[in-house]
Amino acid sequence: MAHERILLVDDEPNILGALRRALELEGFRIDVAGDGARALAKLAESRFDAMLLDVVLPGKNGVEILREVVTAHPGLPVLMMSGNATLEVAVEAVRVGAVDFLEKPIGTDKLLITLANALRLARLEKEAAEAKRRSLRDLQMVGGSAKMLQLGDLVRRAAPSTARVFITGERGTGKELVARAFHGASKRQNMPFIKLNCAAIPAELIESELFGHEKGAFTGATKERPGKFELAHGGTLFLDEIGDLAQAAQAKVLRALQEGEIERVGGSETRKVDVRVLSATNKNLAEEIEKGGFRADLYDRLNVIPVLLPPLREHKEDLPALVQAFTERACRDNDCPVAKVDDDALALLLQYDWPGNVRELKNLVERLCILAEPTGPGKPARIDAAAVLAALPHLEGGARAKPVRGRPLKDQLNAAEREIIVAALDANQHQMAATARELGLERSHLYKKVRLLGIRRIGAGTGDDVDVAGPADDEA
Repeated sequence: MAHERILLVDDEPNILGALRRALELEGFRIDVAGDGARALAKLAESRFDAMLLDVVLPGKNGVEILREVVTAHPGLPVLMMSGNATLEVAVEAVRVGAVDFLEKPIGTDKLLITLANALRLARLEKEAAEAKRRSLRDLQMVGGSAKMLQLGDLVRRAAPSTARVFITGERGTGKELVARAFHGASKRQNMPFIKLNCAAIPAELIESELFGHEKGAFTGATKERPGKFELAHGGTLFLDEIGDLAQAAQAKVLRALQEGEIERVGGSETRKVDVRVLSATNKNLAEEIEKGGFRADLYDRLNVIPVLLPPLREHKEDLPALVQAFTERACRDNDCPVAKVDDDALALLLQYDWPGNVRELKNLVERLCILAEPTGPGKPARIDAAAVLAALPHLEGGARAKPVRGRPLKDQLNAAEREIIVAALDANQHQMAATARELGLERSHLYKKVRLLGIRRIGAGTGDDVDVAGPADDEA
């Protein structure tokens, strides 16, 4: 039985009474008003799920009241009613924002069906809005490190433009996430975002995927089909793994970018397309161009705004925030009990180099959340060091810094990081260049960490040796 609350607005008491009885028999909670002013006052005082509004009312008419309702209470479904309204009035009411128009006398079946449809549509719109808000939250780039702040600032400044964006970085660094962030912050955000993985499509089919085809263009083309460029018209086309795009298709993509037009496979009609192209690769396209595997002129067209995504090992200070965000998302999406990651588990996660980058971390956190057991009724599930070691068993032998309960997390993380660097330095005879390569760090970044963590450098003649015996003094 329904429990929605409905506001009925009509200046005829007998109609109000009849509508009220019919709806209350179906379980609706009903409130009534005899004019527009009283209806607006009730809407300001209480929340309603729908409104039935007569056109002819004392004072302001129903369409005038509807305009105020649409402005003050967006999302509230309003059904207009009238016994003598013209077609023009009905069209105007729907144009202003009414969900439907009911002609008096209103039959009970017609009333219930129309109201049910209006309520269902309102629920779907609310769910869609919530899904969009959740999607936008998920698209937010997590982290407060200097690298992530710079990336966020670049997206903020460049997204509103029409310039093409070229995203590079190791696998798993979040290239699609960044592409979607560019789209979501652009003027095209309400238009399509179309993705094509160039590496996943066979060379003989890639042109059809990009530009579409006409019926009979090739064996199996039983009907015409638009391509990704057409589907993305007015919006954004994300060409992932662009470095794997077949040579023949590269020339046609170049023409589409230059001319803003395409032709379907097997067709002769030129079609105009308005598409912003974002592209991404984990390949070194400069090397591919040297080898003749990628067109330099296409690269120049794509690389208007270059974006280099850092590997996770270069901004591990963001890992705690990423773990928190991935934990919340994993528990929500998998309907799991809320999970809490222990400090000692987080310290272990910080000791791993994450060759799969953020994607690997996200997948691991999701697995840990799904498998975590609640610690008691109403209590969060616990992800401890044992769970992390079970997922990443090779950490057990290399974890030189033993997590200590009761010690501040920052101190534990610094200790763990110091031990990792010390171990790497030991293995490389204290050579900074070799150690930086092993840890996947820029040499300047390693020097910065050595100073920050109190690992004193010696060997000023070469600048390449360090003393790891104890904390640094002020370097003279």
